[in-house]
Amino acid sequence: MTTNESDVKSRILLAARKLFASQGFDGTTVRQICEEAGGANVALISYHFGGKENMFAALFDAYFPSRQFAEVNMDLPPAEGVKLVIAEVTKFRYSDPELIQIIQYEILLNTVRIEKIRYYVMPLWRALRQWLETGREQGVFQFRSLDLTLFSIAGVLLFNRYSDYWQSIRIEEPHTLENTIEEMTHFIMNGLQAKL
Repeated sequence: MTTNESDVKSRILLAARKLFASQGFDGTTVRQICEEAGGANVALISYHFGGKENMFAALFDAYFPSRQFAEVNMDLPPAEGVKLVIAEVTKFRYSDPELIQIIQYEILLNTVRIEKIRYYVMPLWRALRQWLETGREQGVFQFRSLDLTLFSIAGVLLFNRYSDYWQSIRIEEPHTLENTIEEMTHFIMNGLQAKL
């Protein structure tokens, strides 16, 4: 692939990410993506991706940090593993709010693309589940339901705190990434009654 082809492909993916996040996958046309990508030729979607559906998966190949997480040592102590998940999910939320929006939109609407999302996202949640289970067995964490604990942590990590919906009761300015990780780690570890 030439540099120019790579640039066009990248512009198309960036345009798709932006439009899928703001309009949803079904609400976005190939023509809109090409216009957003600076007037790219519609035929390039087929050429580079084989269609709009394949472009959806290409977004995750290009932007989801699955490779970094695949290299994580699963033998970490449970508390360190949970802290790692908190930090990595929070960093991802800050670094790519558009992809987060796409994920949440697809899950909320229970679309056919959920299987593609699961392929990329579930290894992270399975690792968290393993660290929670191991931590409970070792007496590091205290909780009753593994499922409800896992879903509660996922909810805390994924919930959009900065939407306009909450503006009327918000009293603090948005926190820095570091402060958010620290606060969420403190909250979740206290909820787990972690013995550190």
